Amino acid sequence: MTYKKVKQEKVADVVAKKLENNILQGLWVPGDRLPAERELAVQMSVSRPSLRTAIQQLEKQGLVETKQGGGTYVKNFLAQSLTDPLMEMLQTHPDTASDFVEFRSIIEGNAAYYAALRSTDADREILKGCFEAMEKAHAEDDPHEEADIDADFHLAIAEASHNVVLLHIMRAMVNVLREGVFYNRMQLYTRRGARDLLLKQHRAIYEPVMSGDPDEARKAAKAHLSYVQDVMRDLEREEMRQQVSSQRLERYKQKMAK
Repeated sequence: MTYKKVKQEKVADVVAKKLENNILQGLWVPGDRLPAERELAVQMSVSRPSLRTAIQQLEKQGLVETKQGGGTYVKNFLAQSLTDPLMEMLQTHPDTASDFVEFRSIIEGNAAYYAALRSTDADREILKGCFEAMEKAHAEDDPHEEADIDADFHLAIAEASHNVVLLHIMRAMVNVLREGVFYNRMQLYTRRGARDLLLKQHRAIYEPVMSGDPDEARKAAKAHLSYVQDVMRDLEREEMRQQVSSQRLERYKQKMAK
C-alpha cells in the first residue's frame, strides 16, 4: 500500500487560517482593530515574521487593511461588494421596501429559530445584556439609544444562531437599516405607543430564545417584522398625504396672490 506524502503546512498559513476563522465566526467584526503585532504573536505563540506574513495574506484576500502607523483593521468586505450597490439600487426603487422586509422576515425568523436551538450560555449572556440595555433606554425615554440597541439585539440573535453565512448577511442588512434606506428608524420609535409595543415584541423574541423554544422564537420574530411592514406602509401613505397637502397649499398661495 502506498500513501500520499503528508504536506507540512507553513506556520504563516496556519496562523492566517486562525485569523480568518476569527473574522468568519464574527469574533472580529468590520472596523475592529487587531491586537498589536507583539501582543498577537504572544497570544498565538508564533514569531512576529510568521504573523506578519499571515496578515499580509489576509490583506490580499481583502479581509483586513493595515493603516500606516495606525494598526490593522478588519475591512467591511461584505458591505463593499453587497451593501453599497444594494443600497444604491434600493434607494432608486423604493417600491422594493416590502421585498426587503419580507427578506428580513425570512432571515430573522430563522435566526431566532436557530438561536433558540443553538445558543450557548455565553450567547444568552450577551442577549441578556442587549435586552437589559434596551429596557434601560426605554425606561429613560431615550428613543435614539433604544433604536440603536434594536439593531444590536437582532445582530446578537444572528450570532447566537451559529450560522456564519446568516450572520454576515445579517450584518449587511443591519448596515442597510442603519443607513435608513427605506425608513428612518426614529420615525418608528417616535410614533405614539410604538416604543411600548416594540419593547413587548422584542421581549416576545428574547424569552423563547432564552428558554429554548425555537418555534415560538421564529413566530415572534415574524410578527415583529409584520408590524414593521405595516408601519412602513403607514409612513408611505402619510408622506404621500403630506406631498399632496403641500401641493394644494402652494396652489392656494398662488391663487391668493393674484
